[in-house]
Amino acid sequence: MIHLFDRDFRDLNGITNARDTYIQLTLSAVLGLVGFFSFCILRPRWTGLYAARKKQNDEATSLPELPNTLFGWIPTLWSITPEQVLASAGLDAYAFLAFFKMAIKFIVVTLFFSLIVIKPVHDQYPDDDKKIHKNETSDISLVYNKHPTTLEVSDRYKIARMYDADYLWMYLAFAYFFTGLAIYLMIVETTSLIKIRQEYLGSQTTVTDRTIRLSGIPPDLRSEDKIQKFIEDLDIGNVETVYLCCDWERLDIRMKERTHILRKVERAKVTHMRNKKRKGKYPDQATSSHPGISELEESPLIGNGQESIKDDSRPTKRLWYGRWWRSKKIDAIDYYEEKLRRLDEEIRSLRQMEFEPASIAFVTMDSVATCQMACQAVLDPSPMQLMANKSPSPNDVIWKNTYLPRSTRMFRAWSITFFMVFLTIFWSVVLVPIAGILDLATIHKIWPQLGDFLDNHKTARSIVQTQLPTLILSLLNVAVPYLYAWLSRRQGMTSQGDVELSVISKNFFFTFFNFFVIFTALGTASLSLDNIGNESLRETANKLALSIQDLRKFYVNYVILQGVGLYPLRLLEFGSVALYPVWMLMAKTPRERAQLIQPPVFSYGFYLPQTILIFMICIVYSCLRASWEVLFAGLAYFLMGYFCYKYQLLYAMDHRQASTGKSWMMVCNRIAVGLVVMQITIAGQLALRGAVRRSVGMLPLMLATIWFSHVFRKNYTPLMTFIALKCIRKAEQIGTVEERDHDSYDAAARRYESATSERSSLEGRSNVSKRFVNPNLVLPYVLPYNLIRRFLNDIGSNHPG
Repeated sequence: MIHLFDRDFRDLNGITNARDTYIQLTLSAVLGLVGFFSFCILRPRWTGLYAARKKQNDEATSLPELPNTLFGWIPTLWSITPEQVLASAGLDAYAFLAFFKMAIKFIVVTLFFSLIVIKPVHDQYPDDDKKIHKNETSDISLVYNKHPTTLEVSDRYKIARMYDADYLWMYLAFAYFFTGLAIYLMIVETTSLIKIRQEYLGSQTTVTDRTIRLSGIPPDLRSEDKIQKFIEDLDIGNVETVYLCCDWERLDIRMKERTHILRKVERAKVTHMRNKKRKGKYPDQATSSHPGISELEESPLIGNGQESIKDDSRPTKRLWYGRWWRSKKIDAIDYYEEKLRRLDEEIRSLRQMEFEPASIAFVTMDSVATCQMACQAVLDPSPMQLMANKSPSPNDVIWKNTYLPRSTRMFRAWSITFFMVFLTIFWSVVLVPIAGILDLATIHKIWPQLGDFLDNHKTARSIVQTQLPTLILSLLNVAVPYLYAWLSRRQGMTSQGDVELSVISKNFFFTFFNFFVIFTALGTASLSLDNIGNESLRETANKLALSIQDLRKFYVNYVILQGVGLYPLRLLEFGSVALYPVWMLMAKTPRERAQLIQPPVFSYGFYLPQTILIFMICIVYSCLRASWEVLFAGLAYFLMGYFCYKYQLLYAMDHRQASTGKSWMMVCNRIAVGLVVMQITIAGQLALRGAVRRSVGMLPLMLATIWFSHVFRKNYTPLMTFIALKCIRKAEQIGTVEERDHDSYDAAARRYESATSERSSLEGRSNVSKRFVNPNLVLPYVLPYNLIRRFLNDIGSNHPG
């Protein structure tokens, strides 16, 4: 690959990188304006989509109603206070938006100094072709006339030495200042978040706050009575209840099958009633009544070899049987109802069985304080045995993973880790051709005709070299998180909150390592395969330092596309809007129609990693040449992102309040990584220009940043994980204890009932969600056949599909 430096001299002939940014900004602005105005027009008309959380979530009822005018909703949304965000959306959303506010503060300050100090100094002391003395022109021409493959770091160094290097002290000063600013903001925001988190959680005494998750239980202790005696013998408090997880695999499988068959029954019923309606004959009351288990037992058996089709309006199913794969048509309703009846009988029998106990139990203590002490204590001297951790809420537990053996979970974890290593290598190979099209010299070498065409057409060259790579990488950053989310769900974690944190970690690793580190190395032409064996370590390090500066324009264009172009589409929920007609055609039953109007789920694991990466890009470029371009793009990104996500978290999308803000420490740890990368980059830039003393002056800052990261993580992580006993006692003394358990089963039931305007039998659900018990053991299963006639009346006889 060839140096990107030769393109700087081509700029002298009129081929400027500014054209790329103007085209990117124009395309992104057009895309963003179309998305924004479409959202403003559709928002008051499609309240079921754009105000789904406000309409269906009780926690959002306290939020102000947004005006139905075109832009009237903007000031109302802006005026919502952080306290209202905390009360309505919880700690995870509060911490997520706090990160945006911290990033905006950092970028505003750095942008100010970039415009009034860094940019004027760089304009006065350019190291490119914009300020060339007449007596130096011949020397530069000699360098430029070299063959591109022979343009070495020494040539750049010769050019850089032609200018006064006194201004290089500016890099050192601003590196220290910006690092101190970032650390200050991290401490201030973390301290504020910890205070709010401790007060918020310390005032609660729900079942979740008093429960520990005890894992690694030895076989001789797998009894609820023995576990209770063991905990109480430790004299840390009294045990209220113990729920020992068991091997419910057979029951869970049957319940999953029942859900599948239930949908088949409902679809068959809807098809039958639609056929009747088209013929002008409505089914009688007996057909559309709400059958219970006793009525299902009267369904005819399917196994006598006789056709069970009663009339042509009833749907049929072809059943294959026998050694020679003979088939016959049978009545689909009777067939699925009989399967459902047999499953119900088997489930009732399984619920009465004694299951083999597993190695995990949920122990509810008599107070929050004793629970917190148990979670922070070492209960057993044996490693990996009787480990107490903070319990997730009952509706956050992944019950099918609670009975997985430890060996299975370890095998899955290591297998996925090795698969992640393979994927890292795979993505690096995928990024090679994308990075190659950033360099016109590489295009000339691989495809000369295309290179000549791009030389003669500036706009086409800009699209190929700038817009196309940013678009491909944006699509890759959208698709890959789904794969990593699937991998995280397969690791065997016992709570949705742990899965969400794992998704954040995996997706950030992809965006940072594959997109930033690998792509930056591949995107520079300094790593020529022809010269890499002949280069010294110093030359290779200098070339790597130049790669970030060379790719500045690419990152500017990438951030512009993400912030200006894609955020309005995210606000529009373009994917949901585009797929809604398809889902509407596929929705056959009341249950499926009700699911269409459920608010989409907001996943922090999909949105937070890329946001952290863009903030790291702003940090890395904060001191470099033309840093104001990156910071301007970053400021637009975070301002629009804060506004977009604030609306979605409060009004449009549902989200789990699972990790209680634990993702904040992941954000801070990665910001520290960004600071170190920035310091290494500046040290490389200084070394490249021969400022060795200034480069060495970055070493104490690097060591101090690493030390701070260690101390910060050691002192602040426990406060973002546990609840301080002082806060618990304080809440008890002032009498602000409040029951705030979030009942997901009740909320789901209310949303379903509201969507169908019917009341179904849901006895026992409210108790299930407030105590630790596998829902498949106790939840009732009733078929909502009484909703089908109303469903058909609502959709009309001409409903498609």
